Amino acid sequence: MSASIIGLGTEYLDNQPYSVVEKTIHAALEHEINIMDLFMPGDTVRANIGKALKGKRDKMLIQGHIGSTDLNDQYDISRDLNICKQYFENLLRNLDTDYIDLGMLCFMDSEEDLSLIFTNGIVDYALELKQKGIIRAIGASSHNPLVAKKLVEKGILDLLLFSINPAFDMTPADAYVLSTFDDSFADQQYESIDPRRAELYKVCEQNEVSITVMKTLGGGRLLTAEHSPFKKPLSVSQCIHYALTRPAVVSTLIGCQSHKQVEEAIAYLHQTDEERDYTAVIAGYQGDFKGNCVYCNHCQPCPVNIDIAMVNKYLDIASLNETQIPPSIRQHYLSLSAHGSDCIACGSCEEKCPFSVPIIDRMAKAGSLFE
Repeated sequence: MSASIIGLGTEYLDNQPYSVVEKTIHAALEHEINIMDLFMPGDTVRANIGKALKGKRDKMLIQGHIGSTDLNDQYDISRDLNICKQYFENLLRNLDTDYIDLGMLCFMDSEEDLSLIFTNGIVDYALELKQKGIIRAIGASSHNPLVAKKLVEKGILDLLLFSINPAFDMTPADAYVLSTFDDSFADQQYESIDPRRAELYKVCEQNEVSITVMKTLGGGRLLTAEHSPFKKPLSVSQCIHYALTRPAVVSTLIGCQSHKQVEEAIAYLHQTDEERDYTAVIAGYQGDFKGNCVYCNHCQPCPVNIDIAMVNKYLDIASLNETQIPPSIRQHYLSLSAHGSDCIACGSCEEKCPFSVPIIDRMAKAGSLFE
């Protein structure tokens, strides 16, 4: 499966009339958006999305969730196997489809969640669905990098839906990021990107688990100076670019409820590197992250055409375990048109790097490690 780098989050289509759902989804398809996340459990929104996709089902990869319910008429998470089956089968009926592309283990945010799905039959159910072709791949959604990393290392996932934006990445890994969505969001102090969150993305790529991104815009709060913890607004494109430059990320799912909002997200594809640049925000909060590559490409152009950010990204992933570099990571590196060993140590990149990364040394290390 190949996903568009801009995807559609559908949460804002809940409780909307069918006309809004149809216009939004058709706008996404017109702009070649081909992946969406559908976690809402209600019959009406599911049926409206299914109706909007009628005749176009093969054009859209759907992330459908196992465990999302609306018991007692409110959104909830269930770890009861029979209830999970009931709501997942309902999803298939509402969408009028016989398969879901990505069957998502829903809201894996605690150690208890992790333990339960392996003991109550939910993981076995997902594996059975995949074996039968009812789902094409197994994924999970999470906001907790510590739990997500443990789940990735279990070896059952093809995909992780994770909340990524600059503010979340600078939140301690053991803090619950969704709690930052209250009025205190702009009052928090940020000093550096939490290394455990950064490690999760590398572990995902190391294990060939793709990441799709939720909360890319921080619920819209990162777009205003008033609510952003950085005291200055980021643009939609800057938020998207930040997420897309993390290891393993394949798509950012932007919540939209109109043709205009779809076009605002798609505008990213037509903007310049300068318009996408997020480093002015991060550089002011780099703290002890100084010296680490954030894959921003400020170092370009390279006179010998090394893609420095990609070399650094593969080096970071390989450095998690240098004695057992995944063959796919080595192959990705070797497929680059220029390698670390091609570096002529001119120093141009280091002069332009806003994070003081020792690029020349890292190019040499990549050459010795991969080549």
